[in-house]
Amino acid sequence: MDIQIEKLTKTYGPQTAVNDISFDVKTGEVLGFLGPNGAGKSTTMKMITGYIGFEKGDIQIGGKSVTDPTYDLKRHIGYLPENNPLYHDMPVIDYLEFCASLQGIEKQNINKRIREMVGVCGLNSEKHKKIGELSKGYRQRVGLAQAMIHDPEILVLDEPTTGLDPNQIIEIRKLIRDLGKEKTVILSTHILPEVEATCDRILIINRGKIVANGTSETLRKQSQGNEILKLRIEDGKADKILKSLRTLDTVQSVACIEQNQNVFEVQSLVEQTSKRNVFNLCVQNKWVLTELTPLETKLEDIFRNLTVK
Repeated sequence: MDIQIEKLTKTYGPQTAVNDISFDVKTGEVLGFLGPNGAGKSTTMKMITGYIGFEKGDIQIGGKSVTDPTYDLKRHIGYLPENNPLYHDMPVIDYLEFCASLQGIEKQNINKRIREMVGVCGLNSEKHKKIGELSKGYRQRVGLAQAMIHDPEILVLDEPTTGLDPNQIIEIRKLIRDLGKEKTVILSTHILPEVEATCDRILIINRGKIVANGTSETLRKQSQGNEILKLRIEDGKADKILKSLRTLDTVQSVACIEQNQNVFEVQSLVEQTSKRNVFNLCVQNKWVLTELTPLETKLEDIFRNLTVK
């Protein structure tokens, strides 16, 4: 089920939390929704789920506006908010039964759905405990189970791996990827490697405005105007190698980053590559080129460049 956001705006008094944003999410897509604290991520997710209203714009789910009073959009959505909504005095099974009833699952199907969610979310060993007795990681799994128990077509997950250990994070990533093959998933997180491991596309919001939208590869290409190469060259003196590299007509700048090891960083001119010229230079001077590594722009660097004040 597709989601279409059109010119969405939300204010809190004098502060504009979300400012005229538009984007879409397709069925079978996992969208990574990134931004610094206070950027408008959680506010946008709350508006999509119907948790809060909005002043301007529209949200269409499955081609129908959420403002249509005859459209029960919430039955299509599973939502894990940033602050996991759990009743700590309830046993896990009772809580999931309660959530299933709230979501309108037929009584004869509730036990089956609970068993499925307990298995999918890895809750078997903890299912008879009270939620208040669980670790933070297992509480997060219970939150995921309640979001998915009614088998929604859309999943909105705000920081779903908070408090999980590395093994649990890997399991939840796989679960989200599998779910994303047939559902529409919006995932918010501050763990940037998780976005690259899990999401098909990345959307970055800052101060209520969308500042980037694309795959991690696309964002890298957009931000990386110049090729950067790391070189390690043997059998030559660092000063001579440095001077020679600077004479290449494709090179913009060169820095020696480890003089004792003859390690250099070469930045090429825009839309130019220096790989072949560097190789030929080493052959001419009988230097041994033991490393030539293109340096990718990290997602962390892209995020920082787009969101730093």
